[in-house]
Amino acid sequence: MHGGPFFRLQPFSSVPSRLLIAPQDLRTSDETNAADIYGGRFLFSGHLVETQGRSPFEMNAVHEDWQRELHGFGWLRDLRAADSQIARQNARVLVEDWMKYCGRRHPIGWEAPVVTQRILSWLAHSPFILQDGDHEFYRRFVKSLARQVRYLRQTINETEDGVVRLRAAMAVASACISMAGQGRFARQSIRRLDHELTRQILPDGGHVSRNPRALIDILADLLPLRQAFVAQGLEMPPAMLQSVDRMMPMLRFFRHGDGALAHFNGMGSTPSDLVATVLAYDDARGAPPLNAPHSGYQRLSGGNSVVLMDTGTVPALSVSGDAHAGCLSFEFSSGNNRLVVNCGVSPRSNPLWRKVSRSTAAHSTLTIEDTSSCRFLSEKPFGKMLGSPILSGPSYVPLEREDDMAGSRITASHDGYAADFNVFHERDLRLSGDGTVLDGIDTVRALGTIDAGHRYELRFHLYPGLRTSLLRGGSAVLMVCRDGEAWEFEAPGSELTLEESIYLSDVYGHRKTEQIVVTGSLLEKPSVGWQFRKTATAKLSRRGTSEFDEPDELPLEE
Repeated sequence: MHGGPFFRLQPFSSVPSRLLIAPQDLRTSDETNAADIYGGRFLFSGHLVETQGRSPFEMNAVHEDWQRELHGFGWLRDLRAADSQIARQNARVLVEDWMKYCGRRHPIGWEAPVVTQRILSWLAHSPFILQDGDHEFYRRFVKSLARQVRYLRQTINETEDGVVRLRAAMAVASACISMAGQGRFARQSIRRLDHELTRQILPDGGHVSRNPRALIDILADLLPLRQAFVAQGLEMPPAMLQSVDRMMPMLRFFRHGDGALAHFNGMGSTPSDLVATVLAYDDARGAPPLNAPHSGYQRLSGGNSVVLMDTGTVPALSVSGDAHAGCLSFEFSSGNNRLVVNCGVSPRSNPLWRKVSRSTAAHSTLTIEDTSSCRFLSEKPFGKMLGSPILSGPSYVPLEREDDMAGSRITASHDGYAADFNVFHERDLRLSGDGTVLDGIDTVRALGTIDAGHRYELRFHLYPGLRTSLLRGGSAVLMVCRDGEAWEFEAPGSELTLEESIYLSDVYGHRKTEQIVVTGSLLEKPSVGWQFRKTATAKLSRRGTSEFDEPDELPLEE
């Protein structure tokens, strides 16, 4: 009723007289794409489409992800970066084509997240689009923009909860303060935005979905909106000020020494340029916190080493569509070298890889009988309608933390395997004060009778590029980083193997890597002690680069 045919048949006469302000676009542009777009070559989401003189908005038999990126108009920033008259004319023609072919109806172009992205893109790049345009185009542009805002305002309660709904609230608020004569709508949109920020941003600065990527996406749109409020002389909602102040330290919390964010609950490859831009707005620039109890994460820091650990329960059903079964998993880095990681998220829109990335086995933690610690809603037949949220998983994750001069220690456990295997998984981590030793103990605590045949696998997924070899008859593993820094792993008295793994979050695609796997019986060996120990520091050659420099490993073909 709100967004269907009845909405499109309603007369629309309330057209704002003009645009007052254009919020900034913080995302990085690439002007080299402007020439391809002008030549009718559109490369979006890994799919190249050549239009052969036709409008791209006439082409519907293309991958849905490609269409979403096309209809979102985020590529306008690339045309704007070219800063030429041809680029401006091309932008106006493409906007005109969208209004002509898709301005009232399109199965993908009018999806709520796509409408949100298009509103934000049109607003941010409106000076570029409208420059040298005639009055009639200006009027059609503003009318179409107002129609999309009205659609989003009427359908926001039906949009997917979480970041999608929060971005929609930001888009409506941004449009209402950017267009003239919005008065009542502006006040309503500001109240709605304040409500969503209060509801979704946790007291420690994390997001209710527990996805680190959510912080990047929210701040990238919220910071320009905050600047627009200041430029218009409007009073900012309290939640906006508080949310930014809380999210900035939390964004630093998830960063490794090389600037990449840890791969938890849907976080894929890190957009380093966007993160750097967002953090430039952080006035405090203090040290990251060590404890994020509301978000369910812990950070250990010693010397140049960092350990990030997932110690939270599963998110609420409505925001768990991208959450992973990675409770008690951790990532470990030393300086610019990442050592232990989770597999992350595939950039490819593929249900199989999506299922793999969310499993417990894709995380550096313990699995039992190759079973995940969470139960997911099957993507068939509910996939398109409901996604694949978590139906059940760890609901009780007790935690103890100790910090002293000798180092930091975390002891946590979860009940994700209690129902199926009648056990608790407990993990005890201790990072030395100088960051050269990481000790761990993983224990399977019985809650009752245990099946003697059940076995566990303790996995440590290694970052691609590490040179590995077995030592001391296969009882230890040597890992050499590209700069010469070396670490040893050992788990005395346990079965240890070095197996193939896959790193899904590389910007160039999937990459082969390795994993250390320690196996054992739930009944016979319920506890495993292990250790990472630094054995050599980085050795640089005279030319200032590593003696171990070599070309990156080729991406893994699907």
